Amino acid sequence: MPQTKKRITLPEPETAGSLRRTATSHIGLRVPDVDAAAEFYGRVLGLVRHGRLEDGGVRLGWGTGHHVLDLLPGERGLDHIAFEVRDPGGPDALRKRLRDAGHDVHGLDESSVDESVAAPAGFACTDPDGNTVQFHGPVRRSGEHSADSARRPIKYQHVTLATADLPAMVAFYTGVAGFRVSDQLADGSFAWLRSNRDHHTLAVVGTGTPGLDHYSYDLAAWADFKDWCDRLTDEEVDVVWGPGRHGPGNNLFVFFDDPAGNHVELSAEMEKFHDDRVTYVPRRWEPVPRSVNLWGGQLATWRRTSEGN
Repeated sequence: MPQTKKRITLPEPETAGSLRRTATSHIGLRVPDVDAAAEFYGRVLGLVRHGRLEDGGVRLGWGTGHHVLDLLPGERGLDHIAFEVRDPGGPDALRKRLRDAGHDVHGLDESSVDESVAAPAGFACTDPDGNTVQFHGPVRRSGEHSADSARRPIKYQHVTLATADLPAMVAFYTGVAGFRVSDQLADGSFAWLRSNRDHHTLAVVGTGTPGLDHYSYDLAAWADFKDWCDRLTDEEVDVVWGPGRHGPGNNLFVFFDDPAGNHVELSAEMEKFHDDRVTYVPRRWEPVPRSVNLWGGQLATWRRTSEGN
């Protein structure tokens, strides 16, 4: 008899959609060689040093405004992710939701947010996988959108977390934090979550192991991809996936790895949602390669779908 295909609809609790003006802020990575990683990000992505961190790490950004990346010494891994909350009520409303749901919440260390940029209230908690998640109020982003987009991305756009328990992670980020599900794979193995007009600022993929799957920077337009692929070649950085176009999000993409082996995505033309004007129902994409990559279904070596490969 033919095997029944697994189909799961991820629930959207009442709290889902509470965040509508929240964006990625910065990300912290543990890397074996901080100086080598900092040199790479400066040479390839145009990030410059904003300062040293007390434990031997380095803070990188685009020269002005809030920082983008903290590189910290250690075995390769995710140290923290962070979001900038511009919603009415700001981080206080989110803090209350988390505490009411029984989550431990503690104030941010003063070094988490650039003093020269702002001093917004903020806090940190852990998600069901134990990832440290920081939330803080508005900061200045004068370093974004201010350079030749063929030579530098225009912003840090989203992060994708790997997990062994996707339902628990989605329940936390939607039912407590207030993200919404934009799209999912029909077998429940991948979910894309939004917190502003962008199709996703956070995604979660079931890989069996928690941690960082990849994180992504925005390019201005499709026309930039040719220059970027040529530039990566000139810098002897291999393209490991793409160029392609995702089904969920409809965004163009190309992937490469940093010296520590973290997967870095360059993306453009992300789909926009207008929750203040339209009612959306999360879509369920077939869990096949052609959903993840519309251009022929080619997948990265680390990506699998439950059907079709």
